Amino acid sequence: MTAHVYDAVVLAGGAAKRLGGADKPGLRVGGRPLLDRVLAACAEASATVVVGSRRPTARPVRWAREEPPGGGPLAALDEGLRHVTAPVVLALSADLPFLSVDTVRALLTALDASEASGGSGTGTAPAGSGPDSGGGVEAGGSGGGVVAPDARADGVVLVDHGGRDQPLVAAYRAEPLRRELALLAAEHGRLAHLPLRLLTDELTLARLPVPEGAAGADSAVFDCDTWEDLAAARARIREHGNVLDEWMAAVKDELGIELDVDTGALLDLARDAAHGVARPAAPLTTFLVGYAAGRAGGPEEVAAAARKAAALAARWAEEEPEGTGESGGSGGTGASGGSGGSGSANGPEKRA
Repeated sequence: MTAHVYDAVVLAGGAAKRLGGADKPGLRVGGRPLLDRVLAACAEASATVVVGSRRPTARPVRWAREEPPGGGPLAALDEGLRHVTAPVVLALSADLPFLSVDTVRALLTALDASEASGGSGTGTAPAGSGPDSGGGVEAGGSGGGVVAPDARADGVVLVDHGGRDQPLVAAYRAEPLRRELALLAAEHGRLAHLPLRLLTDELTLARLPVPEGAAGADSAVFDCDTWEDLAAARARIREHGNVLDEWMAAVKDELGIELDVDTGALLDLARDAAHGVARPAAPLTTFLVGYAAGRAGGPEEVAAAARKAAALAARWAEEEPEGTGESGGSGGTGASGGSGGSGSANGPEKRA
């Protein structure tokens, strides 16, 4: 995987009028504030500037405030750019509950591709960059100029399935962004309360079709502007195919853990402990595996500890007298008490 050098500017200072003036970046989806979910997606940034009111965040950021407060996206973006130095800047709104690291990487890779191909807009996101890796890069956009064969893109914006550009889910080259903001400020005497399209109309943009995310079509650009949007986001993460990944991400965020583990292997272990020993053994065993791995190091240690504990559970089960039923029956799925399974992420959601 290519390492991208970039800074991130997250705009978190809107008035949230359709939410009755609520603190939108602090609203929670899946137990985590919207702002923290966005910050997790751009965690690989060299520097992250949040333009808005200060608040506790899951990771350190630099704070800035547009002038005047609530002055709109151009004023906020201009202020954020004053605090970053990387040649590429990721611009994000703070209300994107399903934005992923993979989507961020796809934007940055598309921007690289526009340069490597002379800006023709024919580059593609990297193969194997995850379920959110996205498709090819298209030239032009509904706002910015078409990328000429001998030019390079000033930025890459996500485009939703309706063909609408999403300029606050985008990667830009910092120099043309600063230049056009300065020209707009000189022309209008201010940046506050000017529409964002005045900026994007002056930039040469490539467009990246929004990838299909785990939370469904257009999930990467799904934002929470209304209470209905917030309710829909909260419902999406509880859907059958999403809930375990969302829960694991939330727990790791809460505990400050960055370790990636094989969820399926841990579920298999919980099932084996419940079947071979007793149902309460499932959570206790997985806890002990985590504790042992934490003392040793990384994901390899988790896998090794899980294998050892699973083998122990199998030996334990071999000694069980026929027909005692102590392990809770042949159809359980470990601690969930479900109807069987192969240790997949769907197991714990099946209830008896």
